[in-house]
Amino acid sequence: MPLTSVICMDELFDGNDATGLAGLIREKKVSAREIVEFSIARIEQRNPVVNAVVARRFEEALAECEQPSIGPLAGVPFVVKDLGMTVAGLPSTGGSRLYRDVIATEDSELARRYKRAGLVILGNTNTPELGRNASTESVLFGACRNPWNLGYSTGGSSGGSAASVAAGLVPAAHATDGGGSIRIPAAACGLFGLKPSRGRVTSMPSRSLFRGPLSIAHAVTRTVRDSALLLDIAQGAHVGDPFVIALPSRPYVDEVGQSPGSLRIAVDLATPSGVAVHEDCARVVDEAIKTLESLGHSVTVARPSFPLDALAACMQIYMGVPMAADIDAYLREQGREIRDDDLESLTRYIYEMGKEARAVDLAHAAGELERAAQEIGVFFADYDLLMTPTLSRQVPPLGLLDTMNMSSIAAHAGAYSALTSPYNITGQPAMSLPLGFDSNGLPVGVQFVAAFGREDVLIRLASQVETVTPWRTAPVWPPVPA
Repeated sequence: MPLTSVICMDELFDGNDATGLAGLIREKKVSAREIVEFSIARIEQRNPVVNAVVARRFEEALAECEQPSIGPLAGVPFVVKDLGMTVAGLPSTGGSRLYRDVIATEDSELARRYKRAGLVILGNTNTPELGRNASTESVLFGACRNPWNLGYSTGGSSGGSAASVAAGLVPAAHATDGGGSIRIPAAACGLFGLKPSRGRVTSMPSRSLFRGPLSIAHAVTRTVRDSALLLDIAQGAHVGDPFVIALPSRPYVDEVGQSPGSLRIAVDLATPSGVAVHEDCARVVDEAIKTLESLGHSVTVARPSFPLDALAACMQIYMGVPMAADIDAYLREQGREIRDDDLESLTRYIYEMGKEARAVDLAHAAGELERAAQEIGVFFADYDLLMTPTLSRQVPPLGLLDTMNMSSIAAHAGAYSALTSPYNITGQPAMSLPLGFDSNGLPVGVQFVAAFGREDVLIRLASQVETVTPWRTAPVWPPVPA
């Protein structure tokens, strides 16, 4: 007798992560089509409230779930961020009005890997324009709303993916991180978010040598084991990739449940420039310290020596120059000049700054990237992990990071990626764990950073903490009204 005949589909869907759903499908307790149809119904019912999914491929998905697959996540519904990867037939807008008419003609390499694993892609998720904001509220698609409180941000730039998982539309979702864009939405929406090391996941066919050394793709999930399995599926270089990292000694999913040993953990409650974090964020870190010490870890107050000039040079160049080059190439292809309504105010500012940069500025930034990695990286000879809040402030209300309001962006935007962006520059792996709440009832994430290439240490610790202080994995529904 099918499981769905005796158990409500809501309970089945919400009570299992992606790994659990895949297991039920393999055991024929539920069909892939039933799961995919239920996920589609969830999107149709809940998405108008949260505005997380901005493009759909439901008919294609239903056809795919009928095809035999032996992949580890066969039949599991999934959504992908409208930035950083392409799925043939879906729009590829990057959340920008400039690219509103672009339709992808082929799958990116990561999309192929997801499909080979059996994931059924249902559509694209909301993102701020070209990923240049820590909140997902673009002019093209409108604000993505946090189900913990609809008046607040989901973070950015993978906010649509995070909202899709938090609201129970899908069990897991693709995300990318160029300055905190996996960790920030994970923190804002109460999810687990791991940013892999540079080179761990290919960006093919996108170019990454100069255009994307800060950004890396992975996912936002409810559970650590889902993140580990998805990383096993996604990892590995493609021929010609400029950044190639050594493969792990064993699958990441095998690290789940393994003891991390007694770790040397440094804790820091200030931004690289020395600004103290919000008291709510500090309080959640203090609570996490007690948990870690009870598990036998050594926690010490310490911080790396941050080369602030190098970090600033990298962010200024790599956030602007590659984007400007891509925009100019697209405009040449279209045979036109840029128009006033093509880009939002913040993006237009970054674009103009990028166009003014010289080749020597790019060469300087490349050198500064290496210097930052060296000077921060030596800290991890003495410590296994660095712990900070993921955000230095509470989750922002919608409108605070409005990219059409440059004065508000100038006053507030920098704080929301201050603790995450250094490790995009160094290329180190980092994760956000949902370990508490602020005084507004919004989630607070705690960030852990490991030495380059040591995702295994992060996964072991995350799994250990998940076991002793489990966080909420059920969807947040009904949402808290604004």
